[in-house]
Parts: sequence; C-alpha cells; structure tokens
Amino acid sequence: MNSVTAVMVPLMLVVSALGGDATPPSKTAAKFPELKASNLESREFNLPGDFAGERNLVLIAFQREQQEQLDTWLKEMKRFQEADPGFQYYELPTIDKLNPLMRWFIDSGMRRGIPDKNARARTITLYIDKKPFAESLQLPTEKTVYALLVDRSGNVLWRAEGTFDEAKGEALKKALRERTN
Repeated sequence: MNSVTAVMVPLMLVVSALGGDATPPSKTAAKFPELKASNLESREFNLPGDFAGERNLVLIAFQREQQEQLDTWLKEMKRFQEADPGFQYYELPTIDKLNPLMRWFIDSGMRRGIPDKNARARTITLYIDKKPFAESLQLPTEKTVYALLVDRSGNVLWRAEGTFDEAKGEALKKALRERTN
C-alpha cells in the first residue's frame, strides 16, 4: 500500500462513518428573521415586514464601541435616500435578551443620547437571542458592524461589513439600481 492510499482510505472511512461526503454543505440564502422590536420612539415593529422601504439598509451593531463604524454609514445615507425613494435605513443595536427594567434603562440612555427624533425613529433596538439571529443572516462575528440591504420579506439583497468607504458606497448604489429596474 502506498502512502497516499494509507492516508486516503482511513480518511474516507471516517467521512463515511460520519454520514457526510467530502463536499462542503451549500449555504442557504441569508434571510432577516421575523421578530418583534421597538424603536426609540416606542413604536413597535414586526420585522422585516414593517420596514418602510422597498429596499432597507439595516446597520447591525453588537457592541457599544462600534458606534463610530456605524456613524460612517449613517452620515452617507441621505444621498442614497435622495437617489432612491424606495430606500430607507435603520440602525439596529443588537443586544442579548434582557428583562424589561434593563431594556428600559438602556433605551432611556440611548434616547437621551440621540436628540434627533428622526434618528430615534430609525433606531430599533433588538433584545434577542443573538446566536440564531446571526446565523440566519450569516454574520460570522460580533466584532464588526454589518450593512445589509433587505426587502420587506427579509431577503438579503446585498451586504458589507465594517466602516463605510466609497467602494462600498458604489457597490450599494449598484445593488439599489439593480433592484429598481
């Protein structure tokens, strides 16, 4: 028996015993899960159906320290809204499930920190089990922010991560153009 056969036969037996094959499983399309949440103006949402736009950029952050990254996206959103009347955007701080008192405390602090009523209206805090949420959207880490373009059915049409830059802006513009034709 040559050395390749000596390695391959046991490997194939292990793969076979585990019930799998040698090809990686295909990924299903990412989808925004159905959930209930409230914005900082206390309006309740059934997401993704209550997103106002035909195309919605959801900016997802998992950690307070990611606000600077989010702000790079937020300051660019006006130009996308002006170019596409079917476009809306939302900031989604994503936090593990908490009791009502802790949610009130956090939301009150965020409300005080965001003086602009429109910004509060588009900030929807998610108090959820983060692991299945991240898995459904194929978000591999909580160490960065994500920008996902989704429709009201929750289909993810485009994605980026990290700080906004012009290359991401051009890619978003292209994705919006493709969805309006």
